[in-house]
Amino acid sequence: MLHYAVVFFVIALIAALFGFGGIAAGAAGIAKVLFLVFVIMAVVTFVLSLVRKS
Repeated sequence: MLHYAVVFFVIALIAALFGFGGIAAGAAGIAKVLFLVFVIMAVVTFVLSLVRKS
């Protein structure tokens, strides 16, 4: 999932470089959402692993 967030971030950077504002904003928005989902899933997995070890 983090891979997809990075891919959309790169797409947003390239689109912004060429002046496609709408595409850049859309790709950046998708990258933010995917990154947030990744962080939430990583924290939940970390907490569950701590609970199972104790």
